[in-house]
Amino acid sequence: MDTIYADYSISMSEFKRNPAQVLRTAGEKPVAVLNHNRPAFYMITPKLFAAMVEDLVDHDLVELVRNRLAYEDEAVEVDIDNI
Repeated sequence: MDTIYADYSISMSEFKRNPAQVLRTAGEKPVAVLNHNRPAFYMITPKLFAAMVEDLVDHDLVELVRNRLAYEDEAVEVDIDNI
């Protein structure tokens, strides 16, 4: 059985009947659209998608900082007075 990462789920056939109504009913919450009781895709609002992308970018930056901290002995001093 697959994990469903949404508070709301709906069958593909129900979704096809009236996708706009599904969006209105869910509000800002994600909706799992199921095909044969397995998640086929998730419907999310643009606002939620933007928040997810921002979180992914933040995660990538944290990883970059951690990797650079591992090379602390190779640190370079920067003189900002000469910039």
